[in-house]
Amino acid sequence: MARSVFYDIADTPGEAANITARSLLMIALEERIKEMGWTQTEAAEILHVNQPRVSDLVNGKLHKFSLDALVNMLPAVGLTFEVRPIDRPRRQKAAKVTRERGQTGRAAPSKRSAPKVAAAHNKPAALA
Repeated sequence: MARSVFYDIADTPGEAANITARSLLMIALEERIKEMGWTQTEAAEILHVNQPRVSDLVNGKLHKFSLDALVNMLPAVGLTFEVRPIDRPRRQKAAKVTRERGQTGRAAPSKRSAPKVAAAHNKPAALA
């Protein structure tokens, strides 16, 4: 699954993946309802839920739906989904660390480490 805005606002990467998956399934269900021209009452009958539940679905009330509930609605509207693992999105911090590392994989010396090195050789920091 591609990186989404949820990775920036969720507490954990797992939570972000779950929210992203639920949002994608909700969009697919809403698009199918619109594509078929169903009213919310008709969609409720097809999905085996009540009309207020369909209203929550088409109005994007993500917090009201579990991943399981959305997956279970898919066959009723003729949809399925594919699950495939992909590389996890990297955080910006990890990318920054990678740029700072040389070919050896060790962190490049920072400007702050110079005074410590000078102090270890008993030279004043200004002369180092």
